[in-house]
Amino acid sequence: MKRLALAAALLATTQGFGAPLAAETHKVAPGEGAATRLQEALILAAPGDVIELGAGRFVMTDGLSLDVDNVTVRGAGMDETVLDFTNQQGAGEGLLVTSDNVTLRDFAVENAKGDGIKSKGADQIIYHGLRVEWTGGPKASNGAYGIYPVESTNVLVQENYVRGASDAGIYVGQSENIIVRRNRVVENVAGIEIENSNHAEVTENLATQNTGGILVFDLPGLPKVGGGSVLISRNAVIDNNTDNFAPEGNIVASVPAGTGVMVMANRQVHIRDNALVNNGTANVLLTAYSQDFSDERYEPRPVDILISGNIYGRAGFAPDFPGGGDLKSAFGGDLPAIITDGRHQELKVWDLQPILSLGLTDVKQAFDQANPAVTVPDIPQILPPVASLSVKLPQEMEARLK
Repeated sequence: MKRLALAAALLATTQGFGAPLAAETHKVAPGEGAATRLQEALILAAPGDVIELGAGRFVMTDGLSLDVDNVTVRGAGMDETVLDFTNQQGAGEGLLVTSDNVTLRDFAVENAKGDGIKSKGADQIIYHGLRVEWTGGPKASNGAYGIYPVESTNVLVQENYVRGASDAGIYVGQSENIIVRRNRVVENVAGIEIENSNHAEVTENLATQNTGGILVFDLPGLPKVGGGSVLISRNAVIDNNTDNFAPEGNIVASVPAGTGVMVMANRQVHIRDNALVNNGTANVLLTAYSQDFSDERYEPRPVDILISGNIYGRAGFAPDFPGGGDLKSAFGGDLPAIITDGRHQELKVWDLQPILSLGLTDVKQAFDQANPAVTVPDIPQILPPVASLSVKLPQEMEARLK
C-alpha cells in the first residue's frame, strides 16, 4: 500500500510539472523605480500574461523592450497612464516589440528620443487606444515614427492619437494584411504612411494639420518591394498644411506641404468615399519616384489608381512644388484638387473633379520640363463594379480586444 501511495504522489508531482502555468497579471505602478520594475515585468512575463500599468506618470530614462509572445501591455487610458521619455538617455525607441501576438493598449508614450513604439517582425500585433506624442509640437528633433510596425503579417492599428512625428505618425512598412482605422494623426510630417506593403485598409481616420495626410509609397532597394492593394476610404483628410519639418535627407522631406492623399510608385490603390478638404497643394497627388535606383523589381510609377466617391473642399491654393506658384498665377486661381505628374498608368477618376497633369512622361524628367494641362474625367453613366480590397484579420485578434 505504501508503494502505491508513493507512486501516486510521484505521478501527481510529475503531472504538476508538466501542466501549463496559469496566465498572470503583473501590476506595475508609477513612482520610484517604476522604469526598472516595468522592464523586469516585460522580461519575466510568460506567454498569456498581462502587464497592467497603473494610472500616473512613469518617468523613463531608457527605452523598453518586449520579446515574449502572447503578452498584453495595458494601461488605464491614453490620458491616464503616461510613459514619459523626456529624460531618455539613449536615442532608441520608447518601446520595441519583437514578439508575436502582442496587444498594446490604453497608455501613452511621450517625447521618445527615437521612435515612439516600434515592432519588428511581430505578427498578429495590435496597437489600440494609444497616444504617442511629442508635446513640444512639430520639430525636426522629434522622433521619426510614432506607431511603427514593420516586417509583419496581420497588423491592427486602431483608435490611437499621434502628434509631432518628424517622419510619420503611423507608419506600416514591408508588411502584409493591415488595418489602420479610427485613428487621429495631427501635426506630423506624414499623418499615416503605408510603405512597401500589401493588402492594407486605411479607413475612418482623421488626418489634419500634417504636412501630408495619408501617404502610400513604394521604395526601391528594400527587402520587400512591390506594394499594392491599398484601400483609402471614409477618412477625413483636412487642413494638412503644416510646413515640412522632416530632417534633411528623409524621403518624406520631399512631401509638399498641403498634401491630402499622396500615392508614389504603388499599385492598385483605391481612394474612395473620403472627405478631402482644404489641402493647399492638392487633395490628391500622384507622382512617380524620380531618384536613381538599380532595383530591377521596382516599378517607379503609380499603377491602377481609382479615385471615386470623394467629397472635395478647397485645394490648390498654396501649391508647394517647383513652379507651383507660377502655375497657380497662370491659372488665375486655385489649382485643381487632383494633381498628377503625368507619369501614372491606368488612372480612373470617377469624381466630377478636373485633373491637372504636369505632362511629364519619363521618371527622370524635372519639373521645369512640365507641360501642364487640365482634363475633366469621362465618367461612365453606370459605374463598373470595383474590386474588393477589404482586409480580414484572424478572428482571435479581434477577440483579444473584448
